[in-house]
Amino acid sequence: MKAVILAGGLGTRISEETHLRPKPMIEIGGKPILWHIMKMYSSHNVNEFVICCGYKGYLIKEYFQNYFLHMSDVTFDMAKNRMEVHREQAEPWRVTLVDTGEDTMTGGRLRRVGRYLRDEEAFCFTYGDGVSSVDIAATLAFHREHGKLATVTAVLPPGRFGSLGLDGEKVTGFIEKPRGEGGWINGGFFVLSPRVIDLIEGDSMSWEVEPMRALAASDQLRAFQHDGFWQPMDTLREKNLLEDLWASGKAPWKTW
Repeated sequence: MKAVILAGGLGTRISEETHLRPKPMIEIGGKPILWHIMKMYSSHNVNEFVICCGYKGYLIKEYFQNYFLHMSDVTFDMAKNRMEVHREQAEPWRVTLVDTGEDTMTGGRLRRVGRYLRDEEAFCFTYGDGVSSVDIAATLAFHREHGKLATVTAVLPPGRFGSLGLDGEKVTGFIEKPRGEGGWINGGFFVLSPRVIDLIEGDSMSWEVEPMRALAASDQLRAFQHDGFWQPMDTLREKNLLEDLWASGKAPWKTW
């Protein structure tokens, strides 16, 4: 099973960080959020990844080029120009990094990596800027059971503001930041048949618009409902929230 991760967007709403690096490389607990997402998949035995690069994609390539070195204890013998590895901690990952263009939309990025997916029965697909406690193995089982072309993980988004119950001018109740104020939303963590790529016409097409609408209209899209933790990282406030959760030692998405 392969997992495709979108990692090419500009991330303008968190420009405090993304003027230096792509959003998936913003660190939570000293590791890029991309690493956290990959660890989530790896904990469910998904260890082969196709990363859709774009904005400052060379930084993602450099990160993985040096990954093994960063995760190991080494001795450098300068006189002999030799490196000795003492302890290896690298994950059993196979990572394909694909330049999908700086301005390509989400559907176009998936289309551009299609050649790496044609032989797959199904593959995982998600965004490179959000974490969750979703049971990925359960999404795969759900997808195989219903037999349709696509599965989307439906989530209840975290509320940003408290909700007032009103009877005229009288306040009848208050709920602090209720979840799912607007109902279920697309939380990413898709499972897809490679056949869905045929619905994407070019770089300018968003996966979330025409392809998903076409799948829904043809009864080929099912929702796996996840009512647990889910958190995107669109703003600096959300980045700090994830950092605090990780520092507490109780990060809900840490399933490894």
